Amino acid sequence: MGILNLFSKDKKESLDKGLEKTKESFFTKLGRTVVGKSQVDEDVLDELEEVLISSDLGVGTTVKIIDRIEQRVARDKYLGAQELDKILKEEIAGLLSENNTEDLKDFTIPEGTKPYILLVVGVNGVGKTTTIGKLAAQYKNKGKKVILGAADTFRAAAVEQLNMWGERVGVPVVSHGMNTDPASVAFDAAKKGVEENADIVIIDTAGRLHTKVNLMNELTKIKRVIQKFVPEAPHEVLLVLDGSTGQNALIQAREFTKATDVTAMAITKLDGTAKGGVVIGISDEFKIPVKYIGVGEKVEDLQVFNKMEFVDSLFKKISK
Repeated sequence: MGILNLFSKDKKESLDKGLEKTKESFFTKLGRTVVGKSQVDEDVLDELEEVLISSDLGVGTTVKIIDRIEQRVARDKYLGAQELDKILKEEIAGLLSENNTEDLKDFTIPEGTKPYILLVVGVNGVGKTTTIGKLAAQYKNKGKKVILGAADTFRAAAVEQLNMWGERVGVPVVSHGMNTDPASVAFDAAKKGVEENADIVIIDTAGRLHTKVNLMNELTKIKRVIQKFVPEAPHEVLLVLDGSTGQNALIQAREFTKATDVTAMAITKLDGTAKGGVVIGISDEFKIPVKYIGVGEKVEDLQVFNKMEFVDSLFKKISK
């Protein structure tokens, strides 16, 4: 049985477990907000604002949520403080449903796009190469022919790590080693993808935010060379962010979206942190889909992101 045959059954369980630290921290703070209160009033809303900001939703998203609850208080006149988590869940779900990005149902590639060229960006340490390895495993399990390109050539560990993932998953890796031209790796990966009729080519690229101009130039060059084989490529530029860094992940998302055309995001390492609220902030602030989230070490712990499932899981009380 393939590792992903168990995936749909265990997906929710894995998500619930991955968000445990976030939930524990969030509900502890939320509980303090309503202690001794019978209704949602200005004091409760002020404290709630602090809870949301300290839970890494970000100031902009927090203000929107508080505004929505204030309108509800004005409309309904009386809202019981004990209902606050239910009200909050409804308003967060409502807010996320308005951002008009469609959730993926599964690890799928658009029909008629072959090979689908995916460029992956992100700073060192966010789990970029691991995410690529897990994506390769997920797509291979779906019967797709996958090719990887090791174009993060400024970091020896990235090239080695991607080669290891290629061996582990059983997919070919185009690699020229360290300190070689990233564009030439991308060129060869795209060429191999076309020649071997691959379904998807995933290219690991360097992300060095402190040299934004270099990053832009490098990605422009990579795009130009792969277009010689696949004129409409890249079909996707995926930004990988480390959820455990909280607000830093939001800042990185802002920086990268200014520097290049990011079309999708993956947020990793949510299982080891209480900062999972950042997913809500990022999903709300950027009208770019969060496509994947990482909630554990295993391959199947890289999940397609579903906004409503995430909110449901976040508000599911932890059974002690």
